[in-house]
Amino acid sequence: MKCYLIQETLTECSIEDIKKREYQYCAIVTPDEYRSLADVFHMGIDIEMDLKQIRETKAVVNYDSLTGTFNIPDHDNYSGQKKQLAFALDERGIVFVDEDDYAESVIRNIQASKKWKLPSLERLLYDFLEETIKNDMSLLEMLEENLSGIENGIMCGDIEEYPIQLNDIRYELLDLQKHYEHLIDLSQELEENENEFFYEDNLRYFKLFTERVNRLQDTVIQLREFIVQLRDLVSEQLSIRQNKIVTLLTVITTIFMPLTLIVGWYGMNFIYMPELRSPYGYPGVILVSVLIVVILLYWFKKKRWM
Repeated sequence: MKCYLIQETLTECSIEDIKKREYQYCAIVTPDEYRSLADVFHMGIDIEMDLKQIRETKAVVNYDSLTGTFNIPDHDNYSGQKKQLAFALDERGIVFVDEDDYAESVIRNIQASKKWKLPSLERLLYDFLEETIKNDMSLLEMLEENLSGIENGIMCGDIEEYPIQLNDIRYELLDLQKHYEHLIDLSQELEENENEFFYEDNLRYFKLFTERVNRLQDTVIQLREFIVQLRDLVSEQLSIRQNKIVTLLTVITTIFMPLTLIVGWYGMNFIYMPELRSPYGYPGVILVSVLIVVILLYWFKKKRWM
């Protein structure tokens, strides 16, 4: 268990310091520790203890506390286990229930990088929420670069089929969009301040966070629309390639049709064909065949069919 007092910075303390109630606090405990120390925190309600069953980020208003859960995607290993933890708070402080080290690592980052002129529980919550999305814009920019690379590949003809990578990016963006929707709901629930745990002037922190997540969500929506455009672009490129193949086959067929006629004509073995006995008959047929090919090629080139 880790305990901190919310002062100018987060100051590590003992459970006895929390009992004094001189400062608001932050505590990080495991499910078993929370059960044994429930009387110390006086939250008055049980919270989700099976952390592996957490499926969304949310906040629930209770009579004398506010509880909730976090289900945060791991951007370093997107297909892996998400960061799952629960929390409970009132006007005195907040308790994070976490079996892993995620909450503690976030709190340590805040402790190392933040010094507050007006320390408060609201500011700690804002910084905690910010830490959970601080790398998301970089992730979205990287996904945009990947999509731009796929677009260039399609336009240059390097990618001739629907890239499987698009499906992976689409699923990731869909999951992020749901995550941001849940974060927005959580932030708005905090801003509502139904139990009046927060100072009115500090509710602006939650509004700022909501606005930032809204911008992230707008970026996700734009990238999802970009993927739809890329899917259409792949289909268009496939259609263009098929049309070129059909055009080429049509040109070849058109060129050989008159030549086939000549072959059939002179293959009928008629006796009275004066050009058969002429010394210039054979070269003449060759010349006529070559002229037909040249004229047709010139015609197709002029009409831009080739």
